Amino acid sequence: MDHFLYRDGALFAEDVAVSEIAAAVGTPFYVYSTATLLRHYHLFDEALAGMPHLVCYAMKANSNQAVLRTLAQAGAGMDVVSGGEYRRARAAGVPGERIVFSGVGKTAGEIRLALEGGIRQFNVESEPEMLVLNAVARELGVVAPITIRVNPDVDAKTHAKIATGKSENKFGIPIARAREVYRMAADLPGLDVVGIDVHIGSQLTDLAPFEQAYQKVAELTEILRGEGHDIRRLDLGGGLGIPYERSNAAPPLPTDYGAMVQRTLGHLGCEIEIEPGRLIAGNAGLMVSAVIYVKSGEGRDFLILDGAMNDLIRPAMYDAYHDIVPVIEPAPGVEQQPYDVVGPVCESGDTFARQRMMAPLKAGDLVAFRSAGAYGAVMASEYNSRPLIPEVLVQGDQFAIIRARPSFDEMINRDTIPHWL
Repeated sequence: MDHFLYRDGALFAEDVAVSEIAAAVGTPFYVYSTATLLRHYHLFDEALAGMPHLVCYAMKANSNQAVLRTLAQAGAGMDVVSGGEYRRARAAGVPGERIVFSGVGKTAGEIRLALEGGIRQFNVESEPEMLVLNAVARELGVVAPITIRVNPDVDAKTHAKIATGKSENKFGIPIARAREVYRMAADLPGLDVVGIDVHIGSQLTDLAPFEQAYQKVAELTEILRGEGHDIRRLDLGGGLGIPYERSNAAPPLPTDYGAMVQRTLGHLGCEIEIEPGRLIAGNAGLMVSAVIYVKSGEGRDFLILDGAMNDLIRPAMYDAYHDIVPVIEPAPGVEQQPYDVVGPVCESGDTFARQRMMAPLKAGDLVAFRSAGAYGAVMASEYNSRPLIPEVLVQGDQFAIIRARPSFDEMINRDTIPHWL
């Protein structure tokens, strides 16, 4: 569910007309719904209510500070994967004890930053990382809390580029070597091993791979405890999918996920950490774009938009589907026609949809890409010297620009010309 609905034939973001925002900020732009962000966070929090837990929002999905502060004030922790994300979380008011640091390539500088600024735990991905973490902690005279990410070799049955839990993926330590690596960690005086971490992929629409992975984690917990390790936290990652294509079957609900976690891991008495990103932010955002031209081609018509692959890269990168809806609702019974929906970038890959059935549109009409709140603005670029597009946050009947569109001068003047030119 989201809070983007038609009222009297016009698309609204909560209680604000999308066309009103477009008139104020220009197109294209992103708009996020506070009510949707909070609803999705609370669904996860309530789903785990029977267990000690912390919901750590995966910042890589959408790291705008206004989004982070909205969730942090509701009680969310944060999952960061870089020093920059750590700094963003702290700037948004998130205390260090509610931040977990994931990622396969943490540098010594990033580790130092988090140890000095405060951290809940590092989710360690390799033995070399563990040695660097121990050395930095010893140098600072502190002990670093860690979990070790195990790779359970479970096929998440998701897109190959967002699968992370198979043996050929770069993430984590093979679960078959876990006992050896935990023994190594226990011998390093700069580390406090607090738990186990696992994450098998993103946009999962079936609970079975989660359950298979979590059963392996439960077995490993018992083994490690038997060998003297104080396993008290289980970080289960994220990955629960959202319904990008509304005609498809809906993914499992957070309540179903929570019941499965309780069934497979509840008997262990561990604190549970989960790291949803897409499910919290995805359906909380739209990208709104205007039609520049309607072009007739050989056997097909093109909707050429002012939004492009540099603004929303998911379709070009993953062949991802987004519902594309007109901001002004078509009259009942209007006959639809197929369009190729494309952007103005000089790449054939700058295509959002092929032969998408839509009501007839004309130049100047606005369209909205649904489910664009995650992996949209954070993955945008200035390819073709196109400025990054604004982000807007709505709360009830008010809205605010939470990242402005830079001017062309601001964008161009970031370059520096060498003295010899």
